[in-house]
Amino acid sequence: MEDKYPLIDSNFQDFCGSCGIFTVEDFLIHDLNALIPFAGKQPNSERLKQGIDQVLSIVDGLHRPWLNGVELLKDAQEHKQTLSLAYEGIDPLLNGALREGFVTELVCLQATASVAKGYAGHIVFIDSGNSFSAPRIAQILNQISHASSIQDNNEALHILMENIWCYPVFDIFSLFDVLHQLELKLKSQMCSVRLLIVDSFSSLIIPILGGNGPYGHALMISAGNLLKKIAHEYSISVLVTNHMVAGENGSTKPALGESWKSCWESNKVQDL
Repeated sequence: MEDKYPLIDSNFQDFCGSCGIFTVEDFLIHDLNALIPFAGKQPNSERLKQGIDQVLSIVDGLHRPWLNGVELLKDAQEHKQTLSLAYEGIDPLLNGALREGFVTELVCLQATASVAKGYAGHIVFIDSGNSFSAPRIAQILNQISHASSIQDNNEALHILMENIWCYPVFDIFSLFDVLHQLELKLKSQMCSVRLLIVDSFSSLIIPILGGNGPYGHALMISAGNLLKKIAHEYSISVLVTNHMVAGENGSTKPALGESWKSCWESNKVQDL
């Protein structure tokens, strides 16, 4: 590697090791605001900072290889089911449903309630903006319930609400932590998850995009790839929200714009 990337030499690797960084993933989830000042205190500080920039540039330039469209279509048709939201205003936009193995951007509480009611398995709700409302989800569930009595309805509601897991996160690093914990559970078959919601992904990404150069973009790409990996490998529907901001001539546009869009173009994604 040193022949191709001379800045990533043994001294740089030793520096990373002293910070607990041994893999690219360790590097991406490490707090750059702490790493760069620490590098500045070292004897070869400028070279270390250049090494950090080089690693970020390498990660930013990585793209998953092109995949055969026939194979992707066959995989989707044979192995990926759909999760209907049973919601007239949304289902037509999604061609009827959320699809396992894909990432979808949408508003989430209706999806949480509908999937909890209609499908076995857990729903993981990653909440970055204090938007999760258990009373509202319970209200939606009650509206679509067909229980014959109040007691039956309460028992069914209790079971359904137990299958909804909510994890509050406040920055991109806590998002990575939750996703890695979830992946470990899925690998060990400790749980069965049908739907993973990140609400709102944009509020976690925007603070690290401004002023951080390629670092923020690399973190966004890494988080997007991890979501796609979880969706595809474990046949989970992943639903992501992205808020809107003002665009040209009074129009609105997605907050993460083309940078976020490019993250999905090389993979199977259901984007709204």
